[in-house]
Amino acid sequence: MFKMEYEPTPTFTPSSPASLSPNSSISPSSDTPLPAPPVVISPCAACKTLRRRCADKCVLAPYFPPTEPAKFTIAHRVFGASNIIKFLQELPESQRADAVSSMVYEANARIRDPVYGCTGAICQLQKQINELQAQLAKAQAEVTNMQLQQANLAAMLCMEMAQSASPPPSSEQSMDILISNNNPSLMEDNNNNFGSLWEPLWA
Repeated sequence: MFKMEYEPTPTFTPSSPASLSPNSSISPSSDTPLPAPPVVISPCAACKTLRRRCADKCVLAPYFPPTEPAKFTIAHRVFGASNIIKFLQELPESQRADAVSSMVYEANARIRDPVYGCTGAICQLQKQINELQAQLAKAQAEVTNMQLQQANLAAMLCMEMAQSASPPPSSEQSMDILISNNNPSLMEDNNNNFGSLWEPLWA
């Protein structure tokens, strides 16, 4: 007899609705690298103001970033773009940042004061320096005067202390001083008389 074997039919489990939805996305494997985001390079403030393409080696880009458009606008208004570029190209890179700061400061001063520019600010600062120097000299003279007064006061105190420490003169000395001050000739006559009285005793 033949023996019939029964093979079970495979059963299919229904998947979740999220997996069957046409909008479901397949997550990429961890081995595949993600594409790098595109780098957007905005032109510097100088090229944006001049409406030109900003090159990779733009001379003005390191000193006029796009976040500070007023910085180039002020310098361009006074000096001009061609003069700024020419001036920066003649300088080494270590001095360009200071030169740009100086140009921006001078341009600001020239806009505020079209006649004198930064010279007016320099003269005003020099005037303040002269006034401060005069005040300093006056203060130093007052300090020297106070030191002299203090030295004189200390000397007077030392003299008074020395006089108070010395013993007072006796009554006889004070009488002699008083007599000699009042009538010095009388003191000399008394001495002569005393001498004449003692002469016979020694003869």
